[in-house]
Amino acid sequence: TIIKLSTYFSKSEDVIPLSFVLGFFVNVVYTRWWSQFCTIPEPDGIALQVSATVIGNEDMPRMIRRTIMRYVVLSFTMTLTMISPRIKKRFPTYEHLVEAGLLTDDEKKVIEEFQDCQPKYAMYWLPISWAVNLAVEAKSEKLIEGEIGLEDLVGQLNKFREKCKMLTYYDWVCIPLVYTQLVTFAVYLYFLFTIIGEQFIEESSNINSRSFMFPFMNCLKFFFYMGWLKVAESMINPFGEDDDDFDINWMIDRNLQVGYWIVDKNQNKCPRVTKDYHWDKPIVNQLPFTKETAKYKCDHPVSSTRHIELEKTRTYGILGKMKLIPKRHNSKASLNKVTIESTKNEDED
Repeated sequence: TIIKLSTYFSKSEDVIPLSFVLGFFVNVVYTRWWSQFCTIPEPDGIALQVSATVIGNEDMPRMIRRTIMRYVVLSFTMTLTMISPRIKKRFPTYEHLVEAGLLTDDEKKVIEEFQDCQPKYAMYWLPISWAVNLAVEAKSEKLIEGEIGLEDLVGQLNKFREKCKMLTYYDWVCIPLVYTQLVTFAVYLYFLFTIIGEQFIEESSNINSRSFMFPFMNCLKFFFYMGWLKVAESMINPFGEDDDDFDINWMIDRNLQVGYWIVDKNQNKCPRVTKDYHWDKPIVNQLPFTKETAKYKCDHPVSSTRHIELEKTRTYGILGKMKLIPKRHNSKASLNKVTIESTKNEDED
């Protein structure tokens, strides 16, 4: 029985399309993983828009700019508390957001009152709504000039909210658990059958095909397939607590610091405008190389038709306006065959 079972598994090893199943699974997981990373919003564009729209160094314009950026980072943080255990443990309650300076006591009361009425809905969009209302108020107080600046700012805020919404959708609609279990079960079952099928049996008639040495090829299969599976498992939840997951704690701190710097410390500030280094040079040469990179210096790319030379004695005229003339075939007008006749020849006739 063992001999027949080993022979059967050995002959049926390639029946299971493991490479196809596992490859498709890894492709789905990787595509989803990269899409989630590209969906993570950054407030830099909003900060630049706020800095260019809300002008003034007085207390009121500064408060409006800083408050809008705080609302944006608050919305981002509230979104992450819904999908990431790391952020949920860092800010488990609204009181922790108040202590971190992202939320005020009055704003906390507004959120809690809203949740008392609608406890089942997420609240990440509410700070963005506050930011839009604050921008409209700034426009009414003449702190924002023109309708275009307000429209662009509201558009940037809406795009930020849209990306936060997509992150919650990724958390809501996951890869089916049964698919992950199926692929994992298939990999482990495949190698179980391989172990049985590759056993050396002296009584087997297939003795010449058996390996007396270390099974190198099967070990390579094991490392490749198991490594493939572990890579996919590590990318299924990029907002988890593994070492290879996204470092979103750093993102929150970075967004708040850079946002405040753009809208406050760097407001209406730029280096003194001077003549650049190449001011008196009509043609700028190549930028310098270091000694280590001098070997990479090369000429500009050459086009594929640069070395093609045409005959000088041959003339290449330009045809006049072209006219399509249908030919008659079997006493019927047919457009299957047409002749092109230039306007020049038509005039000569």
